[in-house]
Amino acid sequence: MGKRKTIGVIIAEPESIYQQRVLRGIFMQCEKYGYNAAVFSSLSKLGLFYKEYQMGETNIFELINFDLLDGIIIPPITLSGDKTVSEHILEKLRNECSKPVVCLDIPYGDYPVVYTDDRSAFSSITAHIIDVHECSKIYFLTGTMGFSVSEQRLSGFTDMMKKRDIPVDDSMIFYGDFWYSGGEKLADKIISGEVERPEAVICASDHMAIGLVNRLAENGIRVPEDIIVTGYDATSEAVLNDITITTCVPDVASAAAKAVNFLREQIEPGEEVIPVSSHKNSGLRICSSCGCPENMAYMKSRLNDSLIRSNPNYGQKGIEDRVDINMLLESYMFENFAGSVDAYDCLDKIFGSDYLIRPYERFWLCLREEWLSSDEQSENGYPEKMRTVIFRRPQNPWEECSEDCYFSENGGEVFDTKLMLPQMWEDRDKPQVFYFASVHYIDCSLGYAVVQCSLTEKHIIGNVFRNWLRNVSSALEMIRVRTRLRMFSERDAMTGLYNRRGMETELEKLLRNAKSSDKLMVFVIDMDGLKIINDTYGHSEGDYGIRAIANIFRQIARNDDICVRAGGDEFYIIGVGDYNSIDALVRVQRFNQALEEANKTAAKPYEISASIGYCCESISHQIAIDELLRIADGRMYENKTARKKQRKE
Repeated sequence: MGKRKTIGVIIAEPESIYQQRVLRGIFMQCEKYGYNAAVFSSLSKLGLFYKEYQMGETNIFELINFDLLDGIIIPPITLSGDKTVSEHILEKLRNECSKPVVCLDIPYGDYPVVYTDDRSAFSSITAHIIDVHECSKIYFLTGTMGFSVSEQRLSGFTDMMKKRDIPVDDSMIFYGDFWYSGGEKLADKIISGEVERPEAVICASDHMAIGLVNRLAENGIRVPEDIIVTGYDATSEAVLNDITITTCVPDVASAAAKAVNFLREQIEPGEEVIPVSSHKNSGLRICSSCGCPENMAYMKSRLNDSLIRSNPNYGQKGIEDRVDINMLLESYMFENFAGSVDAYDCLDKIFGSDYLIRPYERFWLCLREEWLSSDEQSENGYPEKMRTVIFRRPQNPWEECSEDCYFSENGGEVFDTKLMLPQMWEDRDKPQVFYFASVHYIDCSLGYAVVQCSLTEKHIIGNVFRNWLRNVSSALEMIRVRTRLRMFSERDAMTGLYNRRGMETELEKLLRNAKSSDKLMVFVIDMDGLKIINDTYGHSEGDYGIRAIANIFRQIARNDDICVRAGGDEFYIIGVGDYNSIDALVRVQRFNQALEEANKTAAKPYEISASIGYCCESISHQIAIDELLRIADGRMYENKTARKKQRKE
């Protein structure tokens, strides 16, 4: 079996009803062919008033490596809220993508388009109004003039009117905007008498139908008693309106499945193409605005999707895999994150909050390598390398976590960003979907999150995941700020070494993780002749000497050693490990050699000189750090005295 094909999807606001239908159709057909899907999504609606935040969201599109994908599907209507973003993605496709691209429902550049069958749907709606409600004076309120979707929906209406031998003229057709305002404008014309009152109005969108119905009701015109109204799209708003809107579920899923078929013909020519039939969930949905008895089962299902359940039954079987927004709110997730004392604690809490994004197969949090310590404000794209700071599989709270799961603020896998996610290319028994979403604070990019799910799973990421990730992003930025503040309070500004406060904090961590067999080793270093350098050559030269000593310090320290500037010209190195006296002597020798080399390289009119002493003791002896420093300090002064005597001789 060859490498699985992967279909990329570029989309925005995946929780919205249209986007959910698109993704279900894509997944349905990909599953038949054994294709993986990779969904790159801005979780917020484009056109968001908070432009800086939107920049952080749309940065995820910069991650896409088209060379690793086999084909691309784009529903451009989801990107149309922001012309700049839409045009940027189009330019990126033209410049970087050599793979086949197909769009849904509206044209995008010169790429081919697969359309939802709105025409047949509106013929069905029109037939219902004519045949069931015996109306003939019917208006049609379509969308923006010249918009292909507007014309397709209008054609379905005129097809059925012609089939039923009912004449249609321009006085029966109105153009709107697919939004509430379009319906309100038509209502105003009916109320004022500018246009004659019809028996029914078929609207090309639920939002226009709601605007029409509510404005009519405000002015004493009853729906459905005086005018029948229908909508289209089967949105939650249509069910939640005071007068519920008879509507239709468009067969978007079938169109999305046909888009997968289009790509299959391009990427695997000659292979079987499985025909797509109408999706079982499409079609007319009866509510009160047409006068028929309401479809209570449909209404209850839509209400259930829309409402926050205040008291879910947490003991119910499978409830852990049916998280709603209320469960997210009641988790006090953000407050829990806000109480994190450091990066380790924060990542631990994120790691433990995975139940809020279930069901999923695997989860990765990938951040910039220097995400915690860097002051850089990365706004566009991603660095060449990324680090996986969290990898998680779901499990029950009472079970031990899988051995390969982990979280680490500075550990984890480092990988080439161009791979997007190395694990995506592993062999698997079944096709999967990988959701990629930006992790950012306002417009500052920290990295991205990846959620892997089974293609057969009905759950698609939505508002719970969006708000969960917002909390994660805010928590990470809060820890970054705290880390920088702590660094300012625990670090020496001139050298970047720890000060005494920082030394105490870091030493506590070292001792907490130490083994009983470990030893505590300290070095005390004192710069010689700093006052003479300051008085003779100026304080800037004295500062140069201090920084030179600090740099040499770093050369002889191990990665986990604590390097400290204890005072003006006094320094410490503190380490915990499997040390012996030979280790200390080797480091003293390396220090002196590095000091000699630094003087040669600097070619200063003065010599940078320092004295060093050390002490090493077993942790099991429980000797205080101050006592070890006192012993090492005494040996340092012995070294200083010997060096003075040697210079005099």
